[in-house]
Amino acid sequence: MSATTALLTDQYELTMLQAALARGTARRRSVFEVFARRLPEGRRYGVVAGTGRFLDAVETFRFDGETLRFLREAGIVDDATADWLADYRFTGDVWGYAEGDVFFPHSPLLVVEGTFAEAVLLETLALSVFNFDSAVASAASRMTAAAGARPCIEMGSRRAHEHAAVAAARAARIAGFDSTSNLEAGRTYGLPTRGTSAHSFTLLHDSEQDAFTAQISSLGKETTLLVDTYDVAAAVETGVRIAGTGLGAVRLDSGDLLSLATEVRRQLDELGATDTRIVVTSDLDEHAIAALASAPVDGYGVGTSLVTGSGAPTAGLVYKLVSREDDDGTMVSVEKRSTGKSSVGGRKYAWRRRDGRGVASAEILGLGRSPEADSDDRPLLVPLIRDGEVVGREPLDAARRRHVTARAELPPTALQLSRGEPAIPTYYEESR
Repeated sequence: MSATTALLTDQYELTMLQAALARGTARRRSVFEVFARRLPEGRRYGVVAGTGRFLDAVETFRFDGETLRFLREAGIVDDATADWLADYRFTGDVWGYAEGDVFFPHSPLLVVEGTFAEAVLLETLALSVFNFDSAVASAASRMTAAAGARPCIEMGSRRAHEHAAVAAARAARIAGFDSTSNLEAGRTYGLPTRGTSAHSFTLLHDSEQDAFTAQISSLGKETTLLVDTYDVAAAVETGVRIAGTGLGAVRLDSGDLLSLATEVRRQLDELGATDTRIVVTSDLDEHAIAALASAPVDGYGVGTSLVTGSGAPTAGLVYKLVSREDDDGTMVSVEKRSTGKSSVGGRKYAWRRRDGRGVASAEILGLGRSPEADSDDRPLLVPLIRDGEVVGREPLDAARRRHVTARAELPPTALQLSRGEPAIPTYYEESR
């Protein structure tokens, strides 16, 4: 099977290309932007994720022989278009918000500059990557903010498409998750992986004691025992009796987690296992995590809610043409005026306005030029691709560190889980 990413797209990208090639407009210089008209209802900020995956995908966006045969035989493109695609390689420039940064309505997360023909073909690919990854990272950020210093483990693989699960683990890592259960994410992105046992392991054995003995013998006393298959109190007592007071952790996966964690903590302390940690799972989201803030919990495992964006499975991003070359060679602003789906024309330059204490107060978008800024403001767009060559690739942990800084500069209301408006407003500055 072909290794190209060129068919991870919609057919109308190619039909537009074919018509533009025939009309002679395909080579017009163009600027496309990726942005969200609004945040998911009630959200106060979004998180940029997927940049690294997008750059990798652009490098393999090629129309090889197998791909072109499919397009010809299916009658999707004519021979002239297929011949043009055979030499396709994006040679333009891409700017974007750095991965891990936060965004707001109309923030130009990605600015793609090139010919119409080159740039339009990247639309679906860009939206596929950024809409999913940013949705997961945005949910993950709310969860890690609610968790505070307590670690979060990503464990949503069984609730997502197998490839989406790997992307979700990566996005969650950017937004502060400590580890993942997904081994492919561990191999591909170097993420720390975690995992011990499920209820089936306990049910396999003749008794809970036999199951715990097998697990501890194999993995050591620092392992995490799942203690709610039968009776929680009995399981905790059995686990400490077998492993000793150095038992690593116990996991609670059902019931009233607040009261259970309190009771288990009391029991562990009475048994002398004062350093044994308590990890909770069971359909957690940011609200459930926040509700457990006062509980004696040491970590959270999050699955379904995380990989589905905690109710917002897409970031709502769009890819729109905002400027294109006119017949006389000048660049003109263009915009969509549809009711409810309008866009603002012109290439954007973005800065985050901050007060003297470094707290963000507004998103400033300059139309056609960089907005006026003072020493407290910071530019948001960084070069990702220059003349077709990737220049913005960076280690994943750089995006992770950036997110900590970007979230910390938001006003305190940004971290409230109640429904609200975006944490800061977005303003435009017109060219003069």
